[in-house]
Amino acid sequence: MIPAVDVGGKVMRKPNSMKGLEDLGRVRLSQNFFLRDFLHSEIADFYRIPNIPEDPDLAIEAGKRLCEELLEPLEATFGRLHIRSGYRSPAVNRFGNENKLNCSTNAATSAHHIWDMRDFDGCMGAAVCIAVPWMIDHYHEESDWQRLAWWIHDHLPYASLCFFPKLWAFNIQWHERPKRVIQGYISPRGILTKPGMANWEGDHSKWYAGFPSLTAPRVFSRAAKDTVPP
Repeated sequence: MIPAVDVGGKVMRKPNSMKGLEDLGRVRLSQNFFLRDFLHSEIADFYRIPNIPEDPDLAIEAGKRLCEELLEPLEATFGRLHIRSGYRSPAVNRFGNENKLNCSTNAATSAHHIWDMRDFDGCMGAAVCIAVPWMIDHYHEESDWQRLAWWIHDHLPYASLCFFPKLWAFNIQWHERPKRVIQGYISPRGILTKPGMANWEGDHSKWYAGFPSLTAPRVFSRAAKDTVPP
């Protein structure tokens, strides 16, 4: 795994300059993802609230697990992913919650979109909202989101999934103690599966017939040099 340090080998701290933020964005989380990929926020941009991790080391550690264990296999299998919403700073998320901008409370979002805040149980986690262009190109019925949900359930160590109507975008979470719950705000709305439900275990391959087989991502070489994303 890639050390959560900058190019000079120093532990990352919250940037207090533009140059420092550039350096933080260069941190490579996995083969195809850098921290900078996850720092964009419409709330932060529009309301001019810096979306910068308070605890970069924790954000990087959680983000690496999210990228290596969930996003890299998805991208290797389905092609390029579209990142809708990644990391949220506590300040950005709090503002979004208080102003009804589709953000939960900071307590509920810790170890989720707030990568650098452990949850109530002291656990680490990270989440990102993504869309999969492959799905958009191949399926068109409102309920087809379940196909991808069951594929992920059967193949990847996700902690939670939550699907939305537009672009079938969904939150996918990595967590130290995964609950493996899937829900949707699109028909059929509600909990698709969770531990204890009859459909949680077993084979769900009938849902994703015709899907590509899981492709193992290319192993990242530690010798590879970090580069600045364009």
